Amino acid sequence: MAEQITHRRVYEETAPRDGKRVLVDRVWPRGMRKEDAHLDEWLRDVAPSSALRKWYGHEPGRFAEFRHRYLAELHDAGHREATAHLRDLAAHDRLVLLTATKDVAHSQAAVLADWLEEGR
Repeated sequence: MAEQITHRRVYEETAPRDGKRVLVDRVWPRGMRKEDAHLDEWLRDVAPSSALRKWYGHEPGRFAEFRHRYLAELHDAGHREATAHLRDLAAHDRLVLLTATKDVAHSQAAVLADWLEEGR
């Protein structure tokens, strides 16, 4: 059975079996034109807060703590509507969470994919 929830870079080519393509970054990907992104949605409100994103700085040594803090943020009022919407999308279709970061394995997209899979 194919994975229902995946994550990858927004710069990668689309695939026929992608399902819903959702950008989960707070800021638009550098150098990407909106018409080239082939998104179904840009769900900024599910992204980590700017303060958390800046603290993390995509340093792999901080990933465990970033994951912990980000999961806590997902339960706050500012993320509640966006996380509910993302769960609904995942319940009804394949879902590809997209991010601009180079290290996708240590990104919020990876955390979200795991979190959504755990909640299924």
